[in-house]
Amino acid sequence: MTSYEDVLYEVRDRVALITLNRPEFLNAFTAAMGRGLQQAVAAAVADESVRVIVLTGAGRGFCAGADMKLLQQIRPEGGAERAHGESAGAAAAPRRDANALGPDVSGHYGGRFGYLLQAKKPVIAALNGPAAGLGFVIALYADIRFAASEAKFTTSFAQRGLIAEHGSSWLLPRLVGPAHALDLLLSARKIGAAEAERLGLVNKVFAQAGFMDEVMSYAHALADTVSPRSMAVIKAQIWKVPFQDFATALALADEEMQKSFKSEDFREGVAHYVEKRAPNFKGR
Repeated sequence: MTSYEDVLYEVRDRVALITLNRPEFLNAFTAAMGRGLQQAVAAAVADESVRVIVLTGAGRGFCAGADMKLLQQIRPEGGAERAHGESAGAAAAPRRDANALGPDVSGHYGGRFGYLLQAKKPVIAALNGPAAGLGFVIALYADIRFAASEAKFTTSFAQRGLIAEHGSSWLLPRLVGPAHALDLLLSARKIGAAEAERLGLVNKVFAQAGFMDEVMSYAHALADTVSPRSMAVIKAQIWKVPFQDFATALALADEEMQKSFKSEDFREGVAHYVEKRAPNFKGR
Protein backbone atom coordinates (compact mmCIF):
# COMPACT_ATOMS: atom_id res chain seq x y z
CA MET A 1 0.00 0.00 0.00
CA THR A 2 1.20 3.50 -0.88
CA SER A 3 0.25 6.64 1.05
CA TYR A 4 -0.23 9.97 -0.67
CA GLU A 5 -1.42 13.07 1.18
CA ASP A 6 -4.67 12.06 2.92
CA VAL A 7 -5.09 9.25 0.39
CA LEU A 8 -4.27 5.53 0.42
CA TYR A 9 -3.42 3.61 -2.76
CA GLU A 10 -3.08 -0.09 -3.40
CA VAL A 11 -3.43 -2.47 -6.32
CA ARG A 12 -5.39 -5.69 -5.89
CA ASP A 13 -5.26 -8.06 -8.85
CA ARG A 14 -5.31 -5.35 -11.55
CA VAL A 15 -7.74 -3.12 -9.65
CA ALA A 16 -6.40 0.11 -8.12
CA LEU A 17 -8.16 0.94 -4.86
CA ILE A 18 -7.92 4.64 -3.94
CA THR A 19 -9.18 5.57 -0.47
CA LEU A 20 -9.81 9.09 0.80
CA ASN A 21 -8.21 8.88 4.21
CA ARG A 22 -9.41 11.33 6.85
CA PRO A 23 -11.93 9.04 8.54
CA GLU A 24 -12.06 11.08 11.75
CA PHE A 25 -13.50 13.97 9.67
CA LEU A 26 -15.68 11.85 7.36
CA ASN A 27 -12.93 12.39 4.77
CA ALA A 28 -13.62 16.12 4.51
CA PHE A 29 -11.74 17.38 1.47
CA THR A 30 -8.53 19.41 1.81
CA ALA A 31 -5.91 20.73 -0.59
CA ALA A 32 -3.63 17.88 0.52
CA MET A 33 -6.33 15.34 -0.30
CA GLY A 34 -6.84 16.96 -3.69
CA ARG A 35 -3.15 16.56 -4.49
CA GLY A 36 -3.08 13.02 -3.15
CA LEU A 37 -6.12 11.99 -5.16
CA GLN A 38 -4.69 13.32 -8.38
CA GLN A 39 -1.35 11.62 -7.74
CA ALA A 40 -3.03 8.31 -6.97
CA VAL A 41 -5.16 8.44 -10.13
CA ALA A 42 -2.08 9.32 -12.18
CA ALA A 43 -0.28 6.30 -10.69
CA ALA A 44 -3.18 4.02 -11.61
CA VAL A 45 -3.36 5.38 -15.15
CA ALA A 46 0.39 4.96 -15.66
CA ASP A 47 0.47 1.39 -14.28
CA GLU A 48 -0.10 -0.98 -17.20
CA SER A 49 -1.10 -3.74 -14.80
CA VAL A 50 -4.08 -1.68 -13.56
CA ARG A 51 -7.29 -2.02 -15.54
CA VAL A 52 -9.95 -0.54 -13.23
CA ILE A 53 -9.90 2.24 -10.61
CA VAL A 54 -12.11 2.11 -7.51
CA LEU A 55 -12.47 5.26 -5.40
CA THR A 56 -13.89 5.07 -1.87
CA GLY A 57 -13.59 6.60 1.59
CA ALA A 58 -12.04 5.32 4.80
CA GLY A 59 -14.27 4.64 7.77
CA ARG A 60 -18.01 5.30 7.66
CA GLY A 61 -18.12 8.03 5.02
CA PHE A 62 -17.15 8.71 1.41
CA CYS A 63 -16.52 12.45 1.65
CA ALA A 64 -18.38 15.02 3.75
CA GLY A 65 -17.42 17.89 1.42
CA ALA A 66 -14.85 20.62 1.81
CA ASP A 67 -13.28 20.94 5.24
CA MET A 68 -15.38 23.55 7.07
CA LYS A 69 -12.29 25.10 8.63
CA LEU A 70 -11.14 26.03 5.13
CA LEU A 71 -14.56 27.39 4.20
CA GLN A 72 -14.47 29.66 7.25
CA GLN A 73 -11.21 31.18 6.03
CA ILE A 74 -12.53 32.18 2.61
CA ARG A 75 -12.45 35.88 1.75
CA PRO A 76 -14.31 37.41 -1.22
CA GLU A 77 -11.11 38.00 -3.14
CA GLY A 78 -10.00 34.38 -2.72
CA GLY A 79 -13.13 32.59 -3.92
CA ALA A 80 -12.92 28.94 -4.85
CA GLU A 81 -9.14 29.07 -4.88
CA ARG A 82 -8.99 29.40 -1.12
CA ALA A 83 -11.84 27.00 -0.54
CA HIS A 84 -9.65 24.09 -1.42
CA GLY A 85 -6.21 25.60 -1.18
CA GLU A 86 -5.61 25.36 -4.92
CA SER A 87 -5.70 27.60 -7.95
CA ALA A 88 -9.07 27.85 -9.65
CA GLY A 89 -7.44 26.66 -12.87
CA ALA A 90 -7.21 23.19 -11.37
CA ALA A 91 -5.07 20.29 -12.38
CA ALA A 92 -3.20 20.45 -15.64
CA ALA A 93 -4.52 17.98 -18.19
CA PRO A 94 -2.22 15.02 -18.77
CA ARG A 95 -0.25 15.15 -22.00
CA ARG A 96 -2.00 13.05 -24.63
CA ASP A 97 0.06 10.10 -25.83
CA ALA A 98 0.22 9.66 -29.59
CA ASN A 99 -1.00 6.09 -29.07
CA ALA A 100 -3.84 7.04 -26.73
CA LEU A 101 -6.99 5.04 -27.37
CA GLY A 102 -10.28 6.51 -28.48
CA PRO A 103 -11.25 10.12 -29.15
CA ASP A 104 -9.52 12.91 -27.26
CA VAL A 105 -11.77 14.35 -24.54
CA SER A 106 -9.13 16.48 -22.81
CA GLY A 107 -10.36 19.67 -24.45
CA HIS A 108 -13.84 19.16 -22.98
CA TYR A 109 -13.13 18.13 -19.41
CA GLY A 110 -10.81 20.45 -17.56
CA GLY A 111 -11.33 21.88 -14.12
CA ARG A 112 -10.39 20.41 -10.79
CA PHE A 113 -11.56 16.85 -11.43
CA GLY A 114 -11.55 16.57 -15.21
CA TYR A 115 -8.64 14.15 -15.05
CA LEU A 116 -11.07 11.48 -13.80
CA LEU A 117 -13.01 11.67 -17.06
CA GLN A 118 -9.83 11.84 -19.13
CA ALA A 119 -8.43 8.66 -17.53
CA LYS A 120 -8.63 5.83 -20.08
CA LYS A 121 -9.59 3.34 -17.38
CA PRO A 122 -13.05 3.00 -15.80
CA VAL A 123 -13.43 4.83 -12.49
CA ILE A 124 -15.92 3.31 -10.05
CA ALA A 125 -17.08 5.37 -7.06
CA ALA A 126 -17.75 3.07 -4.09
CA LEU A 127 -19.98 5.33 -2.01
CA ASN A 128 -19.68 3.64 1.36
CA GLY A 129 -21.30 6.43 3.37
CA PRO A 130 -22.20 10.13 3.29
CA ALA A 131 -21.26 12.05 0.14
CA ALA A 132 -21.96 15.76 0.54
CA GLY A 133 -20.99 18.93 -1.29
CA LEU A 134 -17.61 18.41 -2.87
CA GLY A 135 -17.85 14.70 -2.08
CA PHE A 136 -21.09 14.58 -4.06
CA VAL A 137 -19.33 16.33 -6.96
CA ILE A 138 -16.41 13.89 -6.98
CA ALA A 139 -18.89 11.02 -7.27
CA LEU A 140 -20.35 12.66 -10.40
CA TYR A 141 -16.96 12.41 -12.11
CA ALA A 142 -16.89 8.63 -11.77
CA ASP A 143 -18.00 6.45 -14.67
CA ILE A 144 -20.02 4.11 -12.45
CA ARG A 145 -21.39 4.68 -8.94
CA PHE A 146 -22.31 2.03 -6.38
CA ALA A 147 -23.82 2.97 -3.03
CA ALA A 148 -23.93 1.19 0.31
CA SER A 149 -27.45 0.81 1.67
CA GLU A 150 -26.85 3.32 4.50
CA ALA A 151 -25.20 5.99 2.34
CA LYS A 152 -26.67 9.51 2.29
CA PHE A 153 -26.29 12.21 -0.35
CA THR A 154 -26.71 15.97 -0.47
CA THR A 155 -25.46 18.71 -2.74
CA SER A 156 -25.26 21.12 0.25
CA PHE A 157 -24.34 24.17 -1.84
CA ALA A 158 -27.53 26.24 -1.54
CA GLN A 159 -27.51 25.76 2.24
CA ARG A 160 -24.01 27.30 2.34
CA GLY A 161 -24.84 30.23 0.09
CA LEU A 162 -22.93 28.63 -2.77
CA ILE A 163 -23.75 27.56 -6.32
CA ALA A 164 -23.50 24.29 -8.27
CA GLU A 165 -19.75 23.82 -8.14
CA HIS A 166 -17.13 22.24 -10.37
CA GLY A 167 -19.29 21.26 -13.33
CA SER A 168 -22.06 19.64 -11.28
CA SER A 169 -24.65 21.78 -13.12
CA TRP A 170 -23.56 20.00 -16.32
CA LEU A 171 -22.96 16.49 -15.00
CA LEU A 172 -25.92 16.01 -12.65
CA PRO A 173 -28.74 16.73 -15.17
CA ARG A 174 -27.20 14.20 -17.54
CA LEU A 175 -27.56 11.54 -14.86
CA VAL A 176 -30.95 12.33 -13.34
CA GLY A 177 -32.56 14.85 -15.71
CA PRO A 178 -33.00 18.63 -15.25
CA ALA A 179 -36.00 18.48 -12.91
CA HIS A 180 -34.39 16.07 -10.45
CA ALA A 181 -31.08 17.95 -10.71
CA LEU A 182 -32.81 21.22 -9.83
CA ASP A 183 -34.58 19.57 -6.91
CA LEU A 184 -31.33 18.21 -5.48
CA LEU A 185 -29.40 21.44 -6.07
CA LEU A 186 -32.04 23.96 -5.00
CA SER A 187 -33.29 22.16 -1.91
CA ALA A 188 -29.94 20.64 -0.86
CA ARG A 189 -32.08 17.97 0.78
CA LYS A 190 -30.58 14.68 1.94
CA ILE A 191 -31.53 11.54 0.08
CA GLY A 192 -30.85 7.90 0.89
CA ALA A 193 -29.30 5.22 -1.25
CA ALA A 194 -32.63 3.81 -2.41
CA GLU A 195 -33.81 7.17 -3.76
CA ALA A 196 -30.39 7.79 -5.33
CA GLU A 197 -30.77 4.51 -7.22
CA ARG A 198 -34.34 5.35 -8.27
CA LEU A 199 -33.24 8.73 -9.63
CA GLY A 200 -30.32 7.20 -11.54
CA LEU A 201 -27.70 8.93 -9.42
CA VAL A 202 -26.14 5.56 -8.57
CA ASN A 203 -26.09 2.39 -10.65
CA LYS A 204 -26.85 -0.04 -7.83
CA VAL A 205 -27.19 -0.27 -4.05
CA PHE A 206 -25.50 -3.06 -2.13
CA ALA A 207 -26.06 -4.02 1.51
CA GLN A 208 -23.80 -2.15 3.91
CA ALA A 209 -22.35 -5.41 5.19
CA GLY A 210 -20.10 -6.74 2.46
CA PHE A 211 -20.42 -3.58 0.35
CA MET A 212 -16.78 -3.35 -0.72
CA ASP A 213 -16.69 -7.08 -1.52
CA GLU A 214 -19.54 -6.53 -3.99
CA VAL A 215 -17.85 -3.50 -5.55
CA MET A 216 -14.49 -5.22 -5.87
CA SER A 217 -16.17 -8.30 -7.36
CA TYR A 218 -17.63 -6.12 -10.10
CA ALA A 219 -14.31 -4.34 -10.63
CA HIS A 220 -12.44 -7.63 -10.90
CA ALA A 221 -15.00 -8.91 -13.41
CA LEU A 222 -14.15 -5.93 -15.62
CA ALA A 223 -10.42 -6.44 -15.09
CA ASP A 224 -10.54 -10.16 -15.84
CA THR A 225 -13.15 -10.67 -18.53
CA VAL A 226 -13.22 -7.70 -20.91
CA SER A 227 -10.67 -5.97 -23.09
CA PRO A 228 -8.92 -3.00 -21.45
CA ARG A 229 -8.47 -1.57 -24.92
CA SER A 230 -12.20 -1.76 -25.52
CA MET A 231 -12.95 -0.15 -22.15
CA ALA A 232 -10.60 2.76 -22.91
CA VAL A 233 -12.17 3.46 -26.30
CA ILE A 234 -15.77 3.03 -25.08
CA LYS A 235 -15.23 5.37 -22.12
CA ALA A 236 -13.79 8.04 -24.42
CA GLN A 237 -16.66 7.57 -26.88
CA ILE A 238 -19.28 8.03 -24.17
CA TRP A 239 -17.70 11.18 -22.74
CA LYS A 240 -17.15 12.63 -26.23
CA VAL A 241 -20.77 12.15 -27.32
CA PRO A 242 -22.22 15.25 -25.57
CA PHE A 243 -20.14 17.35 -27.96
CA GLN A 244 -21.10 15.46 -31.14
CA ASP A 245 -24.15 15.00 -33.32
CA PHE A 246 -25.26 11.49 -34.25
CA ALA A 247 -23.56 11.46 -37.64
CA THR A 248 -20.23 12.43 -36.11
CA ALA A 249 -20.52 9.84 -33.35
CA LEU A 250 -21.41 7.19 -35.91
CA ALA A 251 -18.45 8.08 -38.16
CA LEU A 252 -16.11 7.97 -35.18
CA ALA A 253 -17.45 4.57 -34.15
CA ASP A 254 -16.88 3.23 -37.66
CA GLU A 255 -13.31 4.53 -37.57
CA GLU A 256 -12.64 3.00 -34.14
CA MET A 257 -14.18 -0.30 -35.24
CA GLN A 258 -11.65 -0.58 -38.07
CA LYS A 259 -8.85 0.05 -35.58
CA SER A 260 -10.21 -2.61 -33.23
CA PHE A 261 -10.21 -5.21 -36.02
CA LYS A 262 -6.42 -4.78 -36.18
CA SER A 263 -5.89 -5.16 -32.42
CA GLU A 264 -4.52 -8.11 -30.47
CA ASP A 265 -7.50 -7.88 -28.12
CA PHE A 266 -9.92 -8.45 -31.00
CA ARG A 267 -8.08 -11.59 -32.04
CA GLU A 268 -8.04 -12.79 -28.43
CA GLY A 269 -11.73 -11.93 -28.03
CA VAL A 270 -12.64 -14.26 -30.88
CA ALA A 271 -10.11 -16.93 -29.92
CA HIS A 272 -11.13 -17.35 -26.28
CA TYR A 273 -14.80 -17.60 -27.28
CA VAL A 274 -14.14 -20.25 -29.96
CA GLU A 275 -11.75 -22.16 -27.71
CA LYS A 276 -14.13 -21.92 -24.71
CA ARG A 277 -11.49 -20.64 -22.28
CA ALA A 278 -10.90 -17.61 -20.08
CA PRO A 279 -9.69 -14.53 -21.98
CA ASN A 280 -6.14 -13.25 -21.78
CA PHE A 281 -6.44 -9.67 -22.99
CA LYS A 282 -3.32 -7.50 -23.20
CA GLY A 283 -4.86 -4.10 -23.91
CA ARG A 284 -3.26 -3.89 -27.33
